[in-house]
Order: sequence, then C-alpha cells, then structure tokens
Amino acid sequence: MGLRGQAAIVGAAQYKPEKYQTAPQMFHLEQVADLASRALADAGLQASDLDGLVINGAHFHEASVFVPAMAAEYLGIEVNFAEVVDLGGCTPVGMVWRAAAAIEMGLCQAVLCVIPMRMAPFGPDDDPTAMARAMRYGGHSTTYGAPEAEFDLPYGHMGQNTGYAMIAQRYAARYGYDSKAMAKIVVDQRSNAQLHPDAIFRGQPLTVDDVLASKMVADPLHVLEIVMPVAGGAAVIVTSKELAAKTKNRPAYVTGFGERLGYKSPSYSSDMTETPVGPAARRAFEMAGLKPQDMHAAQIYDCYTITVLLSLEDAGFCPKGEGMKFVLENDLTWRGNFPLNTHGGQLGFGQAGSAGGFSQVIEAFHQIAGRAGERQLKTCDQVFVSGTGGVMSEQGALILQGG
Repeated sequence: MGLRGQAAIVGAAQYKPEKYQTAPQMFHLEQVADLASRALADAGLQASDLDGLVINGAHFHEASVFVPAMAAEYLGIEVNFAEVVDLGGCTPVGMVWRAAAAIEMGLCQAVLCVIPMRMAPFGPDDDPTAMARAMRYGGHSTTYGAPEAEFDLPYGHMGQNTGYAMIAQRYAARYGYDSKAMAKIVVDQRSNAQLHPDAIFRGQPLTVDDVLASKMVADPLHVLEIVMPVAGGAAVIVTSKELAAKTKNRPAYVTGFGERLGYKSPSYSSDMTETPVGPAARRAFEMAGLKPQDMHAAQIYDCYTITVLLSLEDAGFCPKGEGMKFVLENDLTWRGNFPLNTHGGQLGFGQAGSAGGFSQVIEAFHQIAGRAGERQLKTCDQVFVSGTGGVMSEQGALILQGG
C-alpha cells in the first residue's frame, strides 16, 4: 500500500526571505499567481497544464472559505483536484504527498502546491491589529472553548518557546543535555547558509561560543537556537511521470510519505520525547523500500534545535538518546558525511511562516536536480524531508528520489 513513485516535483519558486518591515505587499491572490508563474517557468510548463491545486487557507487575506475555487478562478484554470492543507510547518510536506497521491489515483496530471506570505495590503474595512491579537500567545488558540485557552494559557504555557523548552527539559531529564552539541546544529546549518544566495543570514557565520553566549529565551533554548520568522512564500509543481519527462529539470519523485498528528499542545502528549515524526518516517521509509542510511541528505524541519535532535533520533538516523553524540561526531555541513539542511535550514535560511517548511522541500528538489550551486552534493539521489507543525504536534515525512 502507498505510492508507486509515479509523481514528481518538477519545478519550484520561493521568495527571498525578508524582514516583515521591508517585504513588498501583494494580495494573497496576486502572490499565488506570481508564485505559480515562477514555478511553472522553472519547470517549463504552462498554466494550461495545471489541473490540480493544493493551497493553505489559513490567514488567507481575501477569503476564509472557498479558497481553492477563488484561487483557481484567479489563475484562470479548472481543476479536478483541490485541497486545503492546514498543518502549520508540516503543510508543505502534507501538500506534496497529497498531490502525488491524487496524481497516482488518476485525478490529475499537474498540481500547484502553494503558500503565499502572510503579508497583504489592508483594505478600508480590515483591522490591522487582528493578526497581532491572534498571535499574542504564540501558536495557542485563545478562542472560547479551546482546551488550551482554558487549561494552558492561564498557567503561563504560552507560545512555541515554552512548549519546545519544556520538551527540551524533559529530554534533558531523561537522556542528559549537551548545550555545545545543540549549538553545533546551528553552526553547521549557518555554514550551509553562507552558500545560499537568498539566505537571510548569508554573510553572518557563527561559532558555538556565539550560540551559547546569545540570550537565553526559555531555558535551555538560546535565541540563536530559535528561528527568526521572516516574510516569504513558496510553491512547487508536482506532475505525473509522463508530464515530468517533458519538463526542464531532473524530477524528484515522491516514493514514500508518512504523517502523524499526536496532539495540539505538548501538555497532552503521552511522552514528549517520542515525537510524531517517528511513525511518519517509518511509514515513509517502508513505502519507499529504503532505510535512513540510504539517504544522501536530510532536510529536517528546524524551527528549534531540539526539533532537529528529536527528528534525527525518531526518524532512525541514530539511536534514541544518542542524538547529541551523533551531532558531535558527524559533519552536518554540505561538505560533510551527513549533509543536513544544506540550504541552511530555517535557522540559517529563514522561516517564512507556514511556507517555511517549503525551503526543505525545495532544497531537496534542487539537490536532486543538481541545481544547488556551490553547495551541490556530489551524489544526491535520495533525500529525506520532514515537516513539523505546532509544538512537535503534527509531523510528516517524504522520501524523494531522482528519476
């Protein structure tokens, strides 16, 4: 059961990460059209080739319902498959496997997967403070009736920083904690970012001492172990094998996937050190008929260093409780023996909201297609990609293979 590897990523587009104050503002529909045009051009396809659409409806400026129909209408296309995916940072991974599955089922031949940046112009009836109020407590819901609003927020458990710090504290109590190993994750990824022309931190390398000297935000997490949110959006084109043969790039076939939603708040996790990416990754590897050691690179969602550590362990790249040893004993840069987040990850490239997870997907595609520039791996035929939404609450995995 599962995919047969008959659908592939063939084109991609990604806005350069920018600080919110300097990013240009376009309506979300305009961004969807712009990203679609760029991704289609990258693949060598036309809008008329599209007959599928997967979009993120969360925070969409022009509407909160009927978003796929509105976007398809704006693009001037008619589609046989439409989907809204709302999985936070796991959304891009979730989009890609849903598109691949729809293609293999014969519903469509080419799917646009797209997430615009959150920024959009304010109209005369818009409330410019609405987003700020909604994000006041981080990713937690303040709506009446939400479990978090009643049982988490009143007791100070607010936003992602506290949740990930709580997970890190629990891990430390069970397995121990080496802050230098965690800092090395940041340093190696920042090294990779120096070779990506669009990375927000290009030209700003780091040392382990720099990371450890940075402000402690939520013990044991330093500010440099936490992503800096930026403005940005992204899109990829997923097509059938037949159409992929007509495109410009080496295709990255989707041969395995997995997805697991465990909880919304880690307060309700049965074990904070066992994350949903474990079963998701096992399913993905089994579907692809491959193992972690078969991968030529790993593009792992990295909103926090603890996310990377737990993902490495739970996905099977190293034994449980030995992630810090693994980090210290291996070179995680693009030159090293375990290339991790070769574009710099979100810690080095930047996290563009829900579109941030697309940077991992697109880097995997670029590496497989041989288009990663100075950071191109000598051999890259098989890549593991992960996505993480919420506070390690919704996670997904992809296995991409070159065709």
